[in-house]
Order: sequence, then structure tokens, then C-alpha cells
Amino acid sequence: MSQASVSKAAEKTISMNEVVISLYEAQEKIYPRSIFGYFTKWRWVMIWLTQLFFYGVPWLLWGQRQALLFDLDAKRFYIFNLVLYPQDLIYLTAILIISALSLFLFTAIAGRLWCGYTCPQTVYTEIFLWIEKIIEGDRANRMKLDESSMSAKKLLKKGGKHFIWIAFAMWTGFTFVGYFTPIRELMSESIHFSVGPWDTFWVCFYGFATYGNAGFMREQVCKYMCPYARFQSAMFDDDTLIVTYDEARGEPRGGRSRKVGTDSSKLGSCIDCSLCVQVCPTGIDIRKGLQYECIGCGACADVCDTVMDKMGYARGLIKYSTQNAITRKWSHNQILKRILRPRVLAYMSILTLLILGLLVSLSLRSSFRVDVVRDRGVMARLTDDGMLENVYRLQIMNATETAHQYRLSVTGLKDLKVESENVEDAEDKEENRIIMVKPAESRWVIVDLKIPYGTVESGTHKIQFEIQSLESKETVTEKSIFLVPR
Repeated sequence: MSQASVSKAAEKTISMNEVVISLYEAQEKIYPRSIFGYFTKWRWVMIWLTQLFFYGVPWLLWGQRQALLFDLDAKRFYIFNLVLYPQDLIYLTAILIISALSLFLFTAIAGRLWCGYTCPQTVYTEIFLWIEKIIEGDRANRMKLDESSMSAKKLLKKGGKHFIWIAFAMWTGFTFVGYFTPIRELMSESIHFSVGPWDTFWVCFYGFATYGNAGFMREQVCKYMCPYARFQSAMFDDDTLIVTYDEARGEPRGGRSRKVGTDSSKLGSCIDCSLCVQVCPTGIDIRKGLQYECIGCGACADVCDTVMDKMGYARGLIKYSTQNAITRKWSHNQILKRILRPRVLAYMSILTLLILGLLVSLSLRSSFRVDVVRDRGVMARLTDDGMLENVYRLQIMNATETAHQYRLSVTGLKDLKVESENVEDAEDKEENRIIMVKPAESRWVIVDLKIPYGTVESGTHKIQFEIQSLESKETVTEKSIFLVPR
């Protein structure tokens, strides 16, 4: 045999022994079974409440404006009767921190109930599954339809489902953008096909994200993309309320007739029907213990209680409990006594202080803000009438819903003369110091400060701008300097 023949034979042998190893586990599509029960009802109550809030609040009016609006173009945030400017970002930051700590507190007490009942990913997945069930049927019918070859009936069902999914997702994207662009204006622009490019982009982007996440990725978002699933263990302990399987009661598991009790069969209460796996939206088996993929929705508890009722066994084989309660056979009252433990008290103390601090700060917050900026283009100059002039720019931000007048005065130097421009609507034009600012608006005012040349030595001199609201009598003081060149 020639060397070439031997080489070809060796290559053939190697190719026959090749094994392809995938670095990623193949993911099978999950078809959650529909279930009705106590926790399922509560989940749908939360879905209705969250979606009524999300889709309804942008249409609420507060006076003559949208009640909740983060107007990025105008650089103002409206939260009902509260008007915030970019300078008030600390308040929005405090609200976000309080929300995060509230989630930590709730997780330490009750596990991932946020994920199972109010998380947008879970909520929209449930809605999309409900639409899918209405069009394609229950779990068995959906599996059968996916396995069947393409036909007119299948095309009609699949096409109809995706059409409704896309329409719902686009309306969701439209509503989301309505929190940043006045939604009534956005609706009018949409009717007349005059929506701006950025609004169009974000409506499509958020709509596509909803369509993809809730329609296709579903549990993959919870299992692989959501960071909360990864660091939740840092907030869990043995007294955290989670969905648990009572292994001592359920094992050994096995099928049996309804007429056969656990004593005569020498089996546990679990009949190994696998319904708890079929109803799980993330496709896990709760009987294997606590897993990070579990979102705490309680669907497995509902279906297990249904099976226990049919078998004539006591409910609660799968239930909300704690690791300590399962291990030590605690009662409901004993579980409640362990809620106020050191971890929870620490979260509650910090959260309480933050909330009180935010409320006190908001209550003491002035009805207007003032920023003083020196004109960098003209540091100091000598005028024709022998006066030394410094130029400043004042921004007055009215944080109320009514127009206000503000009186301007400056102290700190003797014989200081104040002149201001852009006060065409001032009531007192002779003093030229009363400035009108419209509701929830900000206004820039150019202010000229003059002193007789030679009356003050060269250098920088501290001065104070005092702006008083004529309506509320509040006064805001801002420090600055008057520059006298050599």
C-alpha cells in the first residue's frame, strides 16, 4: 500500500472518530401549562394593577399638564405637584436608592416575589402567553401545532399571534415614550405621521424589546440576562420566604391509585406527576431544591395543591416557607417571629432614614432656585461714565405651577449699583429689579453691577445676590465675587 493510501485511510479513521462538543447547552422551548389557584389569581391581580398604572398614568392631567412626565427637552421632571430641574437630580437619585433598598428589604423577607408578580419581564411574558393560549390553544395544542408541518391553518394562527404581539408591543413602546414626551402631543403626531426621528426610534426600540423578550426569550432573560437572579443569594438566608418542596413529606415519590394512601404504599405524598415542572415558567424542578432560576411565582404550589386535593392528601407539599421552617417543622407563627431579624432591621433602619431625609428635604425645598454665573467673556470693564462694571448671568427657576415675581438685590460693596436686562415684563421698570418667571419655567437674566471707579481697592470682593419671591416671601441667597482689576 502506498504512503498516500495509508494517509487517506488514517484521515478517514480520524474523521469517523471525531466528536463535536458544543460549549452551549441546547435549549428546548418551554410550554408552561395553564393553572388556576390562589397564587395565580394574585399574580393576575398584580398584572392588572401594574399595567393600569403603566398605561393609564401618562394620560392623567395635573392642572394643564401631564401628571407624570420626564420632559428631557425642557429639562424638567413633573411628578404630580412636584417639579424638578436637573439641579434637583439628588431627589431622583434618592428615589432610585430607596426603590433599590426596598427591593433588598423585600427580598430578604419574601424572596423573589418581585420577580414572580410585578417584574415587567414576568408581567409581559404572562400577557404574551395568554394571547398565545387564546389563539393557539392550551399546552398540548401549542406543542402539536409547533411540531406539525406548515399549513394554511398554522400560518393563520402563527401570523395572527405575531400580529397581536407586535401591535401590543408597539403600544407598550408608545406608552413608554409617553413618559418622556407629552403623550397627547405624541398621539397627535402619530395620527398625522409627523413623529420625530428620536421618538420613532425609541417607540420601535422599546416595542421590539418587549416583543423579543416576552415573545421569544422569556425565561432566558430571567436565567441568563437578569443580574438580580445572580446576586439574590447575597440577600437570602435560612429565614427568607421562598417556594419550597417538603422533601421529608414527599419522598420517596411514586405513582399510585387515588385509593392507595401513603401509609399502605410506603411512599411519600409526591405522586411524581411532574405537573410542577410543566407549569413552571422557567422549566425547573422545584423538587431539586432552591435554584436561582426560580422566580417565586407559586405556580408549582397551585398545581400541587390541586393534585393533593384530588388524591385526598393535605395541601402544602409545595408552599411558601423558609429553610429553617422546613427543617425544624416550624408553624406559621414561628415563621412570622423570625421576620424582624438583624438583616431585616438593618435594611429597615437605613430605608426609614432615607425616606425621612427625602421628605424633610422636600418639605424644606425652596419654591425656586437661583444659579449665578459670572460672564467669562467680560471679567471687568470701565464704562464711559467712569463706573467699574462686572457682568453676571442669573438663572431663576420657578418650581411652582403659578407665575412668580422676584425682587433682585445685591449686597457686599458700598455704592453698588444694580442694573438688569431682559425684564420687559417687570412691574417696576425704574428699579429694573423685579423679574417675572412663568409657571414651572426658568429664565436667564443678565445683571450689571457697577461701582464708582477708584472707591474700592483692587482684588476680589465677596458679594451676595438676594432674590426674594414677592408671592411666597422666600429668599434665596447666592454668593459671588466682584473683580476690581489693578
